[in-house]
Amino acid sequence: MSHYEASFEIDSKTDSYAARRILERVYDTIREESQNVRERTDDADELMREFQVLRDAAKRPTPGRLTITYEQYDGEFED
Repeated sequence: MSHYEASFEIDSKTDSYAARRILERVYDTIREESQNVRERTDDADELMREFQVLRDAAKRPTPGRLTITYEQYDGEFED
């Protein structure tokens, strides 16, 4: 498994706005994909709830850190 991480320090209102836009785009993309591919399964609903919490938290312009972690597993997708 490979592990990649990027952090974005939020120390101004401009940074806060950028983080909010990132999370809004991720939320919208996941919502569209889950509707097309997963068709409202339980795991898609749970994923949407988790990203909704993140998106809503970013609406308040406060200092903090946005960290994105990507874990790449060995193996291939099942067909």
